[in-house]
Amino acid sequence: MERNIVDTMTETPRMLVMISGGGTTLQNFIDRIDAGQLPVRIVGVISSRADAYGLVRAEKHGIPTTLVARKEYATWEKFNQALCEAVNAYEPDLIAMAGFMSLFRIGKRYERRILNVHPALIPAFCGKGLYGHHVHEAVIESGARITGATVHYVDEEYDHGPIILQKAVEVLDNDTPDTLAERVQAAEREIYPEAIRLHVAGRLKVEGRRVRILPL
Repeated sequence: MERNIVDTMTETPRMLVMISGGGTTLQNFIDRIDAGQLPVRIVGVISSRADAYGLVRAEKHGIPTTLVARKEYATWEKFNQALCEAVNAYEPDLIAMAGFMSLFRIGKRYERRILNVHPALIPAFCGKGLYGHHVHEAVIESGARITGATVHYVDEEYDHGPIILQKAVEVLDNDTPDTLAERVQAAEREIYPEAIRLHVAGRLKVEGRRVRILPL
């Protein structure tokens, strides 16, 4: 039988967060953990950029950090290998991508244990090169009336794994990439912690390309 949820654990699940930028999603996790709304423990933060402010956020809260700077590796393969070694050192139960801007492949070891959030309704406006404000610019230029946020399991391709949760956001006539981003990020802050809660509770079952949410 395919394994797609975390084992029942006697301790609080160990979550690793991977970032490349400001760490606003990381801060959302920290705030919700402090408020008793997210039943995980962040055991570490890995960044692909030395100037990522998310590293500062982590250090302020006493969370261990590791820098695996993409520019220090001549090839993606060497970079990915260094990432795998850094991830394995933390021994996480699950991994949350939080604005991590590089493709990451770690094989079967963490299959269905890596989650990502994307600022659009996958499969629209996703894939290589479509991240951050590039997504919102593309949405506005397309004339789309609806966009949103998606939380999905990570597989071997960009923005491709089975979808866990989505939340729609209306595109307004006077939207700019900045104003649209604010509302999409609000949706992300809501559905990403919820997806993690469902995951650690063992309530997500992957059936092909679909993710079923099991009843309590």
